[in-house]
Amino acid sequence: MFSEKKDKNVVEPGTGQNRINEGTKLVGDIHSSGFFRIDGHIEGNVNTPSKVVLGKTGFIKGTLTCENADIEGKFEGNLDVSGTLSLKSTAHIDGEVVVGKLAVEPGATFNASCTMKGGAKNKVNQTATPNESTAGSNHFDRQQRAKKAAEPSK
Repeated sequence: MFSEKKDKNVVEPGTGQNRINEGTKLVGDIHSSGFFRIDGHIEGNVNTPSKVVLGKTGFIKGTLTCENADIEGKFEGNLDVSGTLSLKSTAHIDGEVVVGKLAVEPGATFNASCTMKGGAKNKVNQTATPNESTAGSNHFDRQQRAKKAAEPSK
């Protein structure tokens, strides 16, 4: 009598793909819960808690805030990626970047000031002097190995 009917055609928020095709120019701000594929031009702010793919012909001038981003095209402005920013060999970035992780292919142009989230933990090892204990430092650091080799053995 009180059976639950579930509609199998219901799409959950955030699972659909938004696409801005080549030849399309959009001026304004975009807010979405789904992920984006951008091959056209956007002048404005893009905000999504999901992934953004900027294709080879894609261009964004403004602010991009997202979880993950794969960039093949051109970006100018402020880029805030909470997860991984992946720059392909055809990518061209100008502006300010804040990322969790950064992956850059050879050939990509990255003219930006970059801040990594959680970077304070990494700065501890970078400020250690050669005379301090090397516990927790990278044993493959060339400068540290060269200095250690130059020191007279006791």
